[in-house]
Amino acid sequence: MTDTVNTPSIVILISGRGSNMVSIVEAINAGELPVEVAAVISNRPDAAGLNYAQKASIPTAVINHKDFESRDSFDQALAKKIDTYSPSLVVLAGFMRILTTEFVDHFAGKLVNIHPALLPKFKGLNTHQRAIDAGETEHGASVHIVTPELDDGPVVMQAKVPILANDTEQTLAARVLEQEHKLYPAAINQLLNNPNG
Repeated sequence: MTDTVNTPSIVILISGRGSNMVSIVEAINAGELPVEVAAVISNRPDAAGLNYAQKASIPTAVINHKDFESRDSFDQALAKKIDTYSPSLVVLAGFMRILTTEFVDHFAGKLVNIHPALLPKFKGLNTHQRAIDAGETEHGASVHIVTPELDDGPVVMQAKVPILANDTEQTLAARVLEQEHKLYPAAINQLLNNPNG
């Protein structure tokens, strides 16, 4: 597939279908993203994205958050598992867990997330409806470095879409997701292969 000697590796964390994970794998297979996926890890054993990863011959693991008494103990187990792969980057792709400061600090500068808004606007949930309600004319997605504060780290790259007069939360979300699938591989490529570009 790729020359693994100098190829940076990533670990992708998912909680569900992992549509952004799929777009990253497709970009790799198309030769657009010269990285290797060392593993896909989920906190949910029933995450649909695990099946996709397995069919793509990507190693998978499940660290079920329900098996742990505290967020700290879950994060410690997750960090330990990720460390076995020594990834260049840890990619959050629909990973629906708030991570502890200790976890974020452990992977400082190597942990990235995609957020469906033009940060610093609309941190948190329900971003599409909030953007419509606020009368915004454009919306989009941001790839950012994860810091202990939610959706607050440095922005790596953004993609914008116009908000149309007849947009609903669903139609806007669909257009933003389409852009996310292009944006995330491009941002990962920039971080790993053109860090100064």
